[in-house]
Amino acid sequence: MKDTETLPGDMARLLFEIKKVIVGQDHLLERILVALLARGHLLVEGVPGLAKTLSVKTVAQAITGDFKRIQFTPDLVPADLVGTRIYNQRTGDFQTSLGPVFTNLLLADEINRAPAKVQSALLEVMQERQVTIGRETHKVPDPFLVMATQNPIETEGVYALPEAQVDRFMMKVLVGYPGEMDEFVVVERVTGRHATVVPVMTTERLLELQREVDDVFVDPRLMEYVVRIVSATRQPADYGLKDLAKYVSYGASPRASINLILTARALAFLRGRGYVSGQDIQDLVLDVIRHRLVLSFEALSDDVNADTILRRVLERLPTPTEPLQEHVALHA
Repeated sequence: MKDTETLPGDMARLLFEIKKVIVGQDHLLERILVALLARGHLLVEGVPGLAKTLSVKTVAQAITGDFKRIQFTPDLVPADLVGTRIYNQRTGDFQTSLGPVFTNLLLADEINRAPAKVQSALLEVMQERQVTIGRETHKVPDPFLVMATQNPIETEGVYALPEAQVDRFMMKVLVGYPGEMDEFVVVERVTGRHATVVPVMTTERLLELQREVDDVFVDPRLMEYVVRIVSATRQPADYGLKDLAKYVSYGASPRASINLILTARALAFLRGRGYVSGQDIQDLVLDVIRHRLVLSFEALSDDVNADTILRRVLERLPTPTEPLQEHVALHA
């Protein structure tokens, strides 16, 4: 996302505020906006010092909603996340103390440092958008988004995320090192006067934009294209990719097809269109599907990753023609 000319007004102002602080990382920022509009959770992976946490925190500051950050550690327990029941000696009964997940935007920092019990607690709130404490069920606020970060290079004190939880994340974005010019600007900004981020969007307005995204048109041929992409990760041989079959133990779930359509709608909206194109889908395939593939040991030994497999699938499957022209004309 190089400029804000095609962005709807509210999103352009939001991005302007974020870019006061964040230099470069256009791909990450675009995916954060897509996640906000598509009501999806985002997993961000990259080595330390690449502004993963700062990006999410800055987005939260630009939206007038509640923001909480949880630093995940090996000694964390579920009650630290969702809350607990506390005995009140004065009244002689138990009172519920709600945890930090009751917020609009939750930053789960270094999520892969927490043990399985904590991951299970987070799993319920991510999927059901509610928390059960004792016999009571409590709904989290709307909108509710989890943006998690993880570090790929450490193994000490790190727990692999359960497949069921990884599948709950709408996208997994890989963050790389900045270029020389971007890094120069980063150093200049960080060592100079700090920019102040002004809230430019309310949570009510975000909910309105989410409903507008729901109206973005998706041609049935594009839905069929998405299903074929996901199906090809499960049965590569059926799509002329027999050599990839040995690398994939389990393909992507139907949740991948659903999320690919939802994110494509949001991306088309950000690009100023009322309809989804084949390019929108292709641009999102890696981010939406990479974390849903379970690769074999053979893939590890041959240095084949999920992105390599998905690029082969995209090369193999023909892109559908543009959406129905009469519908495009209506949204021009």
